[in-house]
Amino acid sequence: MIIKTVELTAVAVSSQQYPDKTLPEIAFAGRSNVGKSSLINLILNRKRFARTSSSPGKTQTINFYEVNNAFRIVDLPGYGYAKVSKTEKEKWGSMIENYLKTRENLIKVGQLVDSRHPPTNMDMQMYDWLKFYHLDGFVIATKSDKISNNSRQKNLSIIRKGLNMNKEDTLILVSALNKQGKEELMSLMEELLAIKNEE
Repeated sequence: MIIKTVELTAVAVSSQQYPDKTLPEIAFAGRSNVGKSSLINLILNRKRFARTSSSPGKTQTINFYEVNNAFRIVDLPGYGYAKVSKTEKEKWGSMIENYLKTRENLIKVGQLVDSRHPPTNMDMQMYDWLKFYHLDGFVIATKSDKISNNSRQKNLSIIRKGLNMNKEDTLILVSALNKQGKEELMSLMEELLAIKNEE
């Protein structure tokens, strides 16, 4: 997949602000500071299109990026950041769930987890949500450049077990820094979009 054009078409906190449903969407979800904005920049082949920050909880809206006038990548708010209020956490949670529940043109959600650590309780809750809405089966283990080659298979097994993933579910090890896993990720997205277009 060659990325020719990218445009931020909507920044939303409610469904009234979503763009129209004419294009298929692939969304990305993950806890705060897992590297979601860096991953989206990697996919879009842009250095600073999605705002990155060393401060967790930066993405507090649902951001829609239109790609090649053909589909959208959707950046969901990061979850699980300890330093925001309970009210704020609940607001982000309901914002994410409302999108998952109502968005008919959403074809899949890539869930990001940190490859260095076992999935958190909130990671497990998110994966359960995705299963409930039939959007699961696509997990990205980020920051792979920070773990040794010897640890990789063990860490991936821990993630699979922690999220209770099925054997056929996809788990891709990715590094935004050295671009490991980018090709596999782009191929999977291309495949998902092709299946959608054939329907």
